[in-house]
Amino acid sequence: MEKTTHMWSSPNYCYTFSMISKSPEETKKIAHSFAKKVVSHTDRALVVALSGNLGSGKTTFAKAFAGAFGVHERGVTSPTFVIMKSHSLDSKRFPFKKFIHVDAYRLEKGEEMEKLGWDRLLEDPGNIILIEWPENIGHILPENAVKIFFSHIDENTREIVFN
Repeated sequence: MEKTTHMWSSPNYCYTFSMISKSPEETKKIAHSFAKKVVSHTDRALVVALSGNLGSGKTTFAKAFAGAFGVHERGVTSPTFVIMKSHSLDSKRFPFKKFIHVDAYRLEKGEEMEKLGWDRLLEDPGNIILIEWPENIGHILPENAVKIFFSHIDENTREIVFN
């Protein structure tokens, strides 16, 4: 696991960096490390958006990220056919009450998420929402969503860009 890029991006002066993962195990370590740095927003849910091609490591990252919050990784499967899964968290150990995993692969527009109570989920600062395929519902993502991009370098190597 190695960091490759540090840069300030404008106009929001958001710190961007990328890491190289050479195995699923390294991707899991990156997810755990990121989860340890996550803090609760004061007035809204925290949204983490994972983008990348099929097989680029999004679900591996999601499972490990959820695991860092005490959600058993076997319970975090790609929710493609149910769209969204919610897991209660131990609020005494973590700054969040719920981990919500959304797979928007089959969605065509943000309004479909709105019908599932999206606004209500965003209003609760006790929620951490992790979305795979956020580009399918992009216009309803909050501006302050943490965006993570996954790309293939070769069979085992991935670049993971945090923005």
